[in-house]
Formats: sequence, structure tokens, C-alpha cells
Amino acid sequence: MNIGCDRIALFQPVFRRVEAEEDRQVQKSRDGNSGFGIYRVAVSVNRTYLALPERNGEVISDIVKKARGDGVAFLLFPELALSGYSCGDLFFQKSLLDSQNEALQMVLESTRGSDIVVVIGIFISYRDRLYNCALVIQDAEPVGIVPKIYIPTKREYYEKRYFTSGIDIEGIYVDLLGREVPFGTDLLFRAGEIVAGVEICEDLWSLKPPSFDICSAGANLILNPSASNELVGKADYRRELVATQSARAICSYAYSSSGFGESTTDTIFGGDAMIAEYGSILARTRRFSMESETVYADVDFQRLSALRLSETAFCDAAPSKRYREIELHTPKSPEKIDRKIDPHPFVPSDETSRRERCEEIGSIQAFSLVRRMEHSHQRKAVIGISGGLDSTLALLTVVRAFDIMRRDRRDIVTVTMPGFGTTGRTYANAVKLCRRLGTDLREVDISNLCRMEFEAIGHDGESHDVVFENVQARSRTEILMNIANMESGLVIGTGDLSEIALGWSTYNGDHMSMYAINAGVPKSLVRYLVAHYAQEGELGEILEDILDTPVSPELLPAKDGEISQKTEDIVGPYELHDFFLYHFMKYGFEPPKIAFLAGLAFGEKYPREEIERWLSVFLKRFFSQQFKRSCMPDGPKVGTIALSPRADWRMPSDAFPKEWLDRLR
Repeated sequence: MNIGCDRIALFQPVFRRVEAEEDRQVQKSRDGNSGFGIYRVAVSVNRTYLALPERNGEVISDIVKKARGDGVAFLLFPELALSGYSCGDLFFQKSLLDSQNEALQMVLESTRGSDIVVVIGIFISYRDRLYNCALVIQDAEPVGIVPKIYIPTKREYYEKRYFTSGIDIEGIYVDLLGREVPFGTDLLFRAGEIVAGVEICEDLWSLKPPSFDICSAGANLILNPSASNELVGKADYRRELVATQSARAICSYAYSSSGFGESTTDTIFGGDAMIAEYGSILARTRRFSMESETVYADVDFQRLSALRLSETAFCDAAPSKRYREIELHTPKSPEKIDRKIDPHPFVPSDETSRRERCEEIGSIQAFSLVRRMEHSHQRKAVIGISGGLDSTLALLTVVRAFDIMRRDRRDIVTVTMPGFGTTGRTYANAVKLCRRLGTDLREVDISNLCRMEFEAIGHDGESHDVVFENVQARSRTEILMNIANMESGLVIGTGDLSEIALGWSTYNGDHMSMYAINAGVPKSLVRYLVAHYAQEGELGEILEDILDTPVSPELLPAKDGEISQKTEDIVGPYELHDFFLYHFMKYGFEPPKIAFLAGLAFGEKYPREEIERWLSVFLKRFFSQQFKRSCMPDGPKVGTIALSPRADWRMPSDAFPKEWLDRLR
């Protein structure tokens, strides 16, 4: 099997074969791109004048000119857009073909002097056969022609009356307007980070859509000029088809279907056009509009590449044939990115989805603990309760698990361990919560135990240094472990995913447990889970006050009875760190892009300098604290981001962050 790509570079008006990778680098540096792989893709449904190519050419040219001003990189029009799709036997008339080609000159000229790539539906005559095709244009030149493969002839469609399938056309050149243009189903179009491929209408609806093979050959943008008629319910199916195809092929999918002006003799075309990215519809036109409709979306092609590398078995799929890759000029990214970036990527934005997600996570955590309790044959669960968010969520999960197992809640040993930094507020909330839930509440004041430890190691007990803090943390863990041994229990860890990422725990202190129930839940999601539990039962008042309490390890003495040690003042806002963690791990983005996206996501809430400062902290801590993750206890994975060294994240404990920090600077 001959698999791969031959590269063809555009050098107007001649095509030449490129043998060296340096040519691509020269092109890339010439065109430039500071948009971190984000480019604007547009789909347009032109108002059609049936069998009147000149008028269609005028309309399309005007749309192209406006798109150029809007920073569009790729612009897609419908199937047979210049002639109209529903011309019937008029396709056999040479007059229509000649008129189309004359109008095509007008469209070519509308792209002159620009790097915009326009894809438009035309028909051509080759060896006394007609082919329904998509023409790719850049800078007033036709750069490639892709024929339709699957020709529908059923019910209201009868394309085989006019057109021939291009399934076997590969490696061919045809004459179009006096230019020799690559023609075939073996064409890819590379413009910098974008590799585009084409399939036409019915190709998508077939049993084996060509886009699967095209994407396996490297395409990350599929352009589909289409003419899909309207039937009751068909629009919803069409939307799902486009979205699903973009998800399965891990690509962006641009789709544009014929609209007003096509024949309504037996059917109607509503003008449905949309842009999808990895399963999500980013933009969609209105249907049944009498005027031309154009929408665009800013697509992150670096994101798609990252997903292909890390999320799926994409690398195991090989193309079935050799493709010709045509080099195009790289379009510029839009000056202002118009793309919604979620500041809280771990948390669903709408209330219904958030409620469903919280319920699902609660089940994942609870049933994980049920399985572990059954396997370990432990009678009891032992958990330290501080009155903070993490221990609260862990306790609520343990209670849920015990209720599922129909075990007595008195077998949940909850231990509050006040120390030098414990405040009345957190202590009271811890006690009230445990009593309300009906657990076996115990109190162990660690102050004297810590003083004995200070004396034993020669610490003055007055210096509020790392020893002062960690002695307390390790004392608490020692107490929990010993109680668990005494009660035949399992120590439940409370640390969350964000703390694990930052290493915000004491090694062999709160870092250690027998089962880390919160290990897969980031801090930003912990809040919503606790809030979800607050809405579910009679704990609302207590949980609301816990939610309002500043995040703190409470290891330093309080000031006037208030928390003096606030975690986010030290390591930075958790919502930023969760954002950094998500984009760092899921997509492997470079620090400058993560900072750029954070600026888009949070707007004016955080100045760019502050984002970069906390990102630097994140990178330093993430690298330096890997040794804690290398020996972290078991815990359930909840979402796509997890840091278990046994499953999702394998990293040496002695890796340097220098390259990442240098890129950030």
C-alpha cells in the first residue's frame, strides 16, 4: 500500500513539487502567525439565482470581499453555488458551463492580493463526463479541484443523470481557465497549521465518508459544499451528523448547504450552514433566509492537534492511499479573537448540566469508596474534619457511600484536631456538620503533641516556619492512621486535584491516606459539589458557611480569631491554577498560549502580568512537587484530567521547568 503525501507548492501560475521541509519554514516565517493556531473559518449561503452564474458570481464576490475584511482564513460556499444546484438537464448545456466559468473569473479576482482560501461548488467537463466538484481558490488562482464521490440517485435526488463519481480520479491535472489545476479525490491543502480536505454533500451521508480517510492523512479541517433539502426533522439530524463527524475525525468541519433561490418545483433548500469543532457546533446560519447568510468561528487548530496526540487512538488510523498536498500561503489570524474561552473548564456553565455533572461525580466517588471498603474488609472509615471545603466534600462522599452500603453512619469516625491555627468558625462548622450527619465524632487537640515534637527535635516552637507547619500536618495524619488501625478502619484522604497539582500538602502528612477520595476533583469543582449537596438536604446553612470560609490549612496562629493564612494569597487564585492545569495537561499548550487564553477567559479580572506571575508559580510548583505525586495513594479518576502516576500522568520527579518558564518569559 502506498501511503503518504506528495507536496505541491503554489508558485503562480505553475505548480512545483517541494522536496525540502525548509520551504515550508520559509513560507511560515514570511506569512507569520501570532494567533496560537487560531484561525477564522466562515461558511456562507449565497442568495442563488438559478442558471444565472453572472449574478451568482457578483453575490459571491461581494461576500468574499467582506470576509477578507473580517479576517477570514477559509470561506466555504454551497454545492454548485455558481450555477445553482437544481438546474436539472440544463447541466448538459454548454452555455451554462461557459457562463459558470466566466463568472468564476469574477470570483477569482475577488481573492486577488489576499491569503483567504475560498471553496466553492462548480461543475466541470473532463473526458466527456461531467463532475460535481469543489474548487479551492487562493489569491486569484484555482489551486485544486475535488470531485464528488457518492452521487445520490434516490427519491428526490437524481444526480447520476448528470454527474459521474470521481472515486477513481487521482493524480490528474485538468485545464481550467487556461491553468493546469490538480484534480482528484487525493488532494489536501496545507496553509500553515491548517490542513484542509474536501468532501461534498452525499459523501458525508455515506457508509464510509471520505473525511475519515482524509483526516487520517493529516487534514484537520473538512470543507463540505452541500445541497441538502429540507424535510421535517432533517435539520436536527444534519446538525448531529456534522457535529459527530467532527468529533470522530477530531477536526473542524465546515458545512454549507444551498439556500433561497434554488428551485422549489418538488423540494426546498433552506440554506443550512454550520461550523463544528470536535463535536461542538460553534456557529450556524439561520435557515429560510431570503438573503445571503454568512457566519464564522475562530477555530483552535493547535487544540485539535493536541487532542489527536493524547486523547484517542488517532495515530493508529492510516490513510488508504497517497495524497497530494498543495502548499498554500498561510492566512493571518484575526486581529481580535472571537472565541468563547471558559474560565472554569472543569465546571459546566449551565445549571442543568452542572447539576447532572455533580450527581454523576458524587456517584463515581461514592461507588469507588464502596468497592474499596468491600475489598479491604474494613468496618469503618476514618476521616479528619477541619471545617474546610475538601474535608467536607470527602465526608459527604463517605456518608453517601455508607448509605449505599446500608451501614451505620456511626461507623464513620470523624476526627477534629484543633491546633495552633484553628479558628472558632471552622471548628464550630466541623462539629456541627459531623453531629448533623450522625457520625462518631472525636476530638484530639494536637497542640501538646506538637510541643513535645518541637522539644524532641530541638525546635523553639515559636518560629512559624515550615517545620512549625509540617509538624502539625504530620501529627494529624499519624493520629488518623493510628485510630484507623485501632478501629479496623480506612483513612480517607481529603486533598483535591488542584492541591495535588501544586503540591500544596505536607509530604507524609495530609499528602498521605489509605484512599484519596478527592484526588480527581479540582478545587473549582469542589465548591460546586459542596453547593450541590447543600441544595439536597438539611445541611444548607452549615455548608453555605463552609463555602464562604477562606481556603486555608490553618497551620499558623489566627489573628483576632480570624484565619491568618489564606492559601490563595500564597499560591494564587485556584480558578487560575485550575485553568492552567486543564490547558497544560489536556492540550499540552505552551505557557504563552495558556496565558493568552486566560486573558481571553477572565477578561479584566486579572491583568496579564498577574496571570503570567501565577502561571510561573504553577509551572515551578507543578515540576518541583512531582515527587509527592509519584507516591500518592489510590483515588478515583473523575474527569479527563488526572495525576495518578499509575494511570494518567507519568513524569520524572527530577525534571526541570526551565524550557516552559523561558517560553513564558
